Amino acid sequence: MVGDDLITVLGNKYNTDILTATGDAMSAQDLSDELDVPIATCYRRINELEEADLLELHDRPLSDEHRRVKVYRRKVDGVEVDFTDGLTVEVEDRSAVKNRLDDVWRDLSSSQ
Repeated sequence: MVGDDLITVLGNKYNTDILTATGDAMSAQDLSDELDVPIATCYRRINELEEADLLELHDRPLSDEHRRVKVYRRKVDGVEVDFTDGLTVEVEDRSAVKNRLDDVWRDLSSSQ
């Protein structure tokens, strides 16, 4: 994604809050409740962040009501914006170690 477009996405209301909250995987409903974001807005922001390659569908666990629930996790650990020599935007991807640890934890949790 081009720097200007990325800044626009990050500037939209709730997007940075959602990215902050999704260090651990969360459902849209959990995000809506925790961040006090209307659920329809939450889904729109999730879609926008997915399209920007900042958020990903992490899993689809079974809920207590025996329904599949989508849980999302951010794909980045940081975004650096620099205006020194024109606009530059650098995205720090989530580390492979964090991704692997999350996967192991998810596998252990679902087998219990």
